[in-house]
Amino acid sequence: MHKIDIELVEMTLDVMKYAIDRISSTNPKIGKPKKEEALKALVGETITKEGIGGEYAFNLWKNYLMKATVPIDHPRHLAFVPASPTRAAIMFDLVTSASSIHGAYWMEGAGGIFCENEAMKWIVSLTGLPEGAFGVFTSGGTAANLSAIVTAREHWREDGTYKGEKGLIITSIGAHSSIKAMAQVADVDILLVDSEEKLTGSDLRQTIDNLNPHQRKRLFAVVATGGTTNAGIIDDLEGIGHICKNEKLWFHVDAAYGGGALAADSVRPLFNGIEQADSITIDPHKWMFSPYDCGAVIYKEPDLAKRAHSQEGSYLEIFKDEGAQGFNPADYQIQLTRRVRGLPLWFSLATHGTDKYKVAVERGLELAQIAGKLIEKMSHVELVREPSLSCVLYRRIGWLPEDYKQWTYENHKKGFALVAPTKWKKGEDFETVSRFCFINPHTTKEDIEDILNSMI
Repeated sequence: MHKIDIELVEMTLDVMKYAIDRISSTNPKIGKPKKEEALKALVGETITKEGIGGEYAFNLWKNYLMKATVPIDHPRHLAFVPASPTRAAIMFDLVTSASSIHGAYWMEGAGGIFCENEAMKWIVSLTGLPEGAFGVFTSGGTAANLSAIVTAREHWREDGTYKGEKGLIITSIGAHSSIKAMAQVADVDILLVDSEEKLTGSDLRQTIDNLNPHQRKRLFAVVATGGTTNAGIIDDLEGIGHICKNEKLWFHVDAAYGGGALAADSVRPLFNGIEQADSITIDPHKWMFSPYDCGAVIYKEPDLAKRAHSQEGSYLEIFKDEGAQGFNPADYQIQLTRRVRGLPLWFSLATHGTDKYKVAVERGLELAQIAGKLIEKMSHVELVREPSLSCVLYRRIGWLPEDYKQWTYENHKKGFALVAPTKWKKGEDFETVSRFCFINPHTTKEDIEDILNSMI
């Protein structure tokens, strides 16, 4: 399997041709999902004792399996939080894989980690955190949020008063689903403020004041959101940060989606207060145009993370010896094994410069405003709330939840667009509505008009 022969050379050329075609494509198709049994009928057994051969397997991928996927960078993929990695970043993802670098320790991966750290310096500079703040690249927002909360919990428990206590954190129902998931993994309780709108300092103050003495003792962190996934709402970071400082609570900001907008001058003031955070999550694979999977966690005091996450083992001692001294990403988050996933971002930043990143992010904000104005002019749709960041919530007047689902499936089957419904809290109930999330600068006003007109 590991020998070099003519078949390997030919297969490599085929793969590179595929990559060139994909990277240079300006009109990717939205794939259509198929049931597992349908895919099995198309490709048959792919894992056998003898192997089916690289050429045959690759043709199965190109002819059938790849077509059952949705390219995240399609300009009419506006569901969830899509992505739009630059072509430079995609190219260097190939280089990253081909280079076979283990990115846990400086001794093994110094060159790659150096590049990651150059990109990280730029991200940290956007936050306004004080000198000494730094971070590492993770697999995504869930790993970043978990790493931050584990750091906060372990720092809290350095005070022996809390050794036997189960921690408690506060966030809002508008927070990302990963906050609830990572609380479960970290074995901490979570208290949700019942609002999908902006979590304010007064909301937090009231919630803390309503805690009983034992709950207050267990409270160690607050998670604010810098751009909710559902609606792009930025919490009152200044007010929340001020309260966290006075109450000696860890202040974490989940800006996995919205953090890219820190680069946009037009909305940067909306994030004022983020510089007070003890930790921040940002996903470059969302609005910083990096390929999946590339998240980031940033700490005001990285040594606290190191105390929480640094792993010990006789086989690891050499990595921490003076002769191998350097920045070790594994010490600052939950993963030991890691690829240098920040390399594609570094190459894209180095290639294009940060000014072009600002322009691309501003385009996402502009598209949301364009969509909002189009919706206001049309009689069959209406805004649920004003666009926030690059998210737009709107309703098709007269539709029931099943209508939204059917519309989503029909457009997807046609290969036209992927726009998914969501829910928005309306009084005591949750209403089904439609949602745009703009990331891709290649999305056009005509794309948006065509999607809205498909609801008539």
